[in-house]
Amino acid sequence: MTDTSHTTTAKFRPLGLRNSSWTLKAWIALLVIALAIGLISAFQVITNGLGVTNLTDELPWGLWITLDLSSIALGAGAFTLSAAVYLFGLKRYEAIARAAVFVGLLGYSSAMLALFMDIGRYDRFYHPLIYWNVHSVLWEITMCVMLYTTVLLMELIPIVIESTPLKNIGVLRTFAHLLHRLMPFVALLGMGLSLLHQSSLGATYGILTARPVWYSPSAPVLFILSAVAAGPALTLLVTILASRLLNRELVPENVLSGVAKLVGFACLAYLYLKLWSWAATNYYSQVPEQRFGAEILSQNTPYNFTFWFGEVLFGALVPAIFMLWRRTRTNRYTLVLGSMMIIAGLVINRWNMTLSGFVIPLDWSPGVREIFPVNQYLPSLIEWGVALGIVAYSWLAFTLGLRFLNLYPEARNLPPGKRVTAEIEEVDAPDTSVAPANA
Repeated sequence: MTDTSHTTTAKFRPLGLRNSSWTLKAWIALLVIALAIGLISAFQVITNGLGVTNLTDELPWGLWITLDLSSIALGAGAFTLSAAVYLFGLKRYEAIARAAVFVGLLGYSSAMLALFMDIGRYDRFYHPLIYWNVHSVLWEITMCVMLYTTVLLMELIPIVIESTPLKNIGVLRTFAHLLHRLMPFVALLGMGLSLLHQSSLGATYGILTARPVWYSPSAPVLFILSAVAAGPALTLLVTILASRLLNRELVPENVLSGVAKLVGFACLAYLYLKLWSWAATNYYSQVPEQRFGAEILSQNTPYNFTFWFGEVLFGALVPAIFMLWRRTRTNRYTLVLGSMMIIAGLVINRWNMTLSGFVIPLDWSPGVREIFPVNQYLPSLIEWGVALGIVAYSWLAFTLGLRFLNLYPEARNLPPGKRVTAEIEEVDAPDTSVAPANA
């Protein structure tokens, strides 16, 4: 690491909340209220059990698992940008890598909160650490998520030390510098762990032959590609919004454009495999169970509409155009819209993936449809309250982190009277050798 990084950090002055606008204070108050609702709902679940939810033995996964899967995928910007910096040598993305790490940590911690609420036996949350079931995909996911969260904490520690008075303590400052030097190895380890559990989440569904709607060899790859698209999209979204609200240039404009290209190509790769998987399952396949499953979903749920419009058209195709077409890629408004579409498409995909297999009972067949009706699910108010609290936690933490941590080391103030414009100047700036920004 070069001295440039230390100089940048030394000049950092946290924005804080003392002189913040009333709009920011109202936003924080709103998030605190939402967080309080989540805590009250969580208390109801912990004291009364899962009976206060609308989950059943036939449909045990619902809103919280959707939130869990979505949060993990949306936190994938950390390992994606780490690969760009440390594997491909694209040093300019260090300007946004710190924010990606912080967003990733919030995503993974949110996922663990959702999973903690969903397990039912909260007193046994530590069992995977003690009782190893190496043949279980879920055990592998649990271990990888915990280890990767530890990696993200290791990447965040230097940011916290350098952004607070802790940097004045010699031992901690030395420890932060040591972690800086280890970041390339830590980031590569984290990328491996992330790829493992992102694909294993897809395998959790894709290997189940007893659930024909889920069974798909392409599910692990689809989970990775959707995470590679949605993770950087969320980092791009919060960066543009924060830059607009703070009226500061948080990252160079060529970095925004480069991340948009990465997201666009990931969307195209996901779209290609998604359509091919659909064709292989619904068009070329002669498996009766899969055909019956598709018919049941079409007749009893809005699955077809959400699949084609939510996941394919507005969740992948249109955002890919926004991210790759120069005219829309150089406009902050279309980048924000495209990023929001990708995020919404990912959440819809995880919702469809989770519920589609449970809607069809295991004992269902055309001759006994009256005996085994199709399962239905609508989250209870308690479930919505817990989900709202988890989302509020992540947004509140990012808001405070933006005010107190040096998440954007290359941020600069604009001249007096100048505002952040919608247009982005796409200039290929020469790469520099500044020190890693905690990718």
